[in-house]
Amino acid sequence: MPVDISIIVPVFNEEDNVLTLAREVAKALDKEPRAFELVLVDDASGDGTWEKIQEAHRLDPRVRGLRHARNSGQSAALWTGVLATNGAIIATLDGDLQNDPVDLPKMLAELGRVDFVCGVRVNRKDNWLRRASSHIARWARKSVFEADFQDTGCSLRVFKRSALDGVFPFNGWHRFLPILVHGAGIKTWEIPVNHRQRTAGVSKYGVWNRLGRGVYDLIGVAWYQKRRLPPAPFTTFPKE
Repeated sequence: MPVDISIIVPVFNEEDNVLTLAREVAKALDKEPRAFELVLVDDASGDGTWEKIQEAHRLDPRVRGLRHARNSGQSAALWTGVLATNGAIIATLDGDLQNDPVDLPKMLAELGRVDFVCGVRVNRKDNWLRRASSHIARWARKSVFEADFQDTGCSLRVFKRSALDGVFPFNGWHRFLPILVHGAGIKTWEIPVNHRQRTAGVSKYGVWNRLGRGVYDLIGVAWYQKRRLPPAPFTTFPKE
């Protein structure tokens, strides 16, 4: 069945959140006239996440499941979802229920004037160490890229598929996606979104297991941004 909006959610050991997430997305978009699908990408979970995805599909056929044969990380799961869908509009969010699907309609509405909409978490429910590390990361990104995005760590995003033209996948690309599309001249916008406490499951990320990788990726993306080729104007001969 053709869809207009593909909502991609990477999940890993989130069996207690899958059904609630599917219900909340359906409720948030109950007045959306365009057809949508919810694609849950199971990154080789070791619990009952895959079985819950199958149950969610039985309850709502708009839910689809994709499953990695081995654990490959959030970036890989997101890229799998992109490759396996064809909606002209893509939405992403985390599977831990901290992102609120209620924000999706207002983000979709912004696509009338921009191509890529990023959420900015207000009243964050993370501990002080995570919030402090986000402030430091924002300062580092602004210093290196000369582009000030408030919250590239927020996975709640809505964008036109065409915004991904020229974006390449790598381990960690999901964190730099707003910077990559902005660097390609894509119209981006940030809006405040709700942030909730995690009530089930365990966080897969901490400050320290992201620090070294974040610095490494920052250097790599900075190199790419300086070396990327912008579209060059050209003429053809003979004329078509």
